Amino acid sequence: MRKTAPLILAVGASAMLAACGGGGGVFNRARPDEFAVQRQAPLVVPPDFSLTPPAPGAPRPTEGSASEQALEALFGGPAPRSKVETSALDRAGRADPSIRSVVGDTGTNTVAKGRVTRDIIAAPEGDGQSAATVIPSA
Repeated sequence: MRKTAPLILAVGASAMLAACGGGGGVFNRARPDEFAVQRQAPLVVPPDFSLTPPAPGAPRPTEGSASEQALEALFGGPAPRSKVETSALDRAGRADPSIRSVVGDTGTNTVAKGRVTRDIIAAPEGDGQSAATVIPSA
């Protein structure tokens, strides 16, 4: 009796351990990307039943993509400006809506910032390993 209890316990433990070694079949399977899954909007009965059904596979017009929904959740829509912000913008002068295309134009006049800025812009690309500092003697 004294030797059979530990023997039965050892056989039971080895049987349970043998069941754990399934060759990784459960853990090596392909899973979907959990960040690519997005929620579906709840079904809504349209108020007008004369609507035509959407084409199969077409995106829903009321909801955007997951990235658009994330941007909307993070930054929100256009917020109304306060009186202080509006008056500051009015005093500073509003920029032309096409300012981004005008800035890159070759006919745009620019101000020379000096030799240092020109050297920085013309510096070769690199990871900084070969960077050196030159301190001029007085």
